[in-house]
Amino acid sequence: MEYLERRVALVEERLTEVVESVEPDRLRDQVDHVALSGGKRVRPAVTILACEAVGGMSEEAVDFAVGIELVHSASLVVDDIIDRSDVRRGTESAWSAYDHGSAIVASDGLLGEAFALFSADERAMRVAADAMVELGEGEASELVARPTNEAEYMTLARRKTGALFRAAAELGAIAGDADPYTVESFGDYAEGVGVAFQIRDDVLDATAQAGDLGKPTGQDEAVDRPSVVRVTELAPEEADSRARSRADDALAALDAAEVVDREAGGYLRDLAEFVVVRER
Repeated sequence: MEYLERRVALVEERLTEVVESVEPDRLRDQVDHVALSGGKRVRPAVTILACEAVGGMSEEAVDFAVGIELVHSASLVVDDIIDRSDVRRGTESAWSAYDHGSAIVASDGLLGEAFALFSADERAMRVAADAMVELGEGEASELVARPTNEAEYMTLARRKTGALFRAAAELGAIAGDADPYTVESFGDYAEGVGVAFQIRDDVLDATAQAGDLGKPTGQDEAVDRPSVVRVTELAPEEADSRARSRADDALAALDAAEVVDREAGGYLRDLAEFVVVRER
């Protein structure tokens, strides 16, 4: 765990620096409320690990890792507005703490800071832009083109969750100066992990106890959000099997990539195994 903690600490330190540089003060306070309120930091960890796995140094990927976390945080602000959720990570959501207009401005501020970090590399900008397109299409699908079967749900999960995971890994590989094939292979790995993560998240929301999960359960049904349990006829065990299949695809993609740092590669493998069995 110390291995990962050191890398996440690099991200936290740089994330704090970026947030503290935001102007004016009110926008900084709002961005701080969203970006520094906790979180698993899974996506930036993937960025750092992918960079190291292809032979790069963790410091080379920190800005991209912070950028992907800022994009993720911005998407959560929008999610909370759509879902009318007044709590995020154990504290007030942005729209609840301020108001809808301020929350949208904070989301824009987060995206602006993210793309300022990506702008150092043309390839990074393209990867981030592609992820934003997918994310926007996912948000739209959830509202006006809701999935009605398993295939449509998988497309939604890829757009809303898989795409940002893909970007996280591809940005790390780019930071490590990997070739295009390796960048794509790491992206395929992370997309599979992201979809598996989302499926398992849906299952836990429907089946876990709030005390065990560490957050309220039954939220998908409460806000009428399409989930794998609600959209398909899959039993939770069958849905978990689908997550396992996606994780296996992710591992196959990682095996196809040229992994230089075996320790970093091992942590990426562990992540693919963990997302399908996690209990919170």
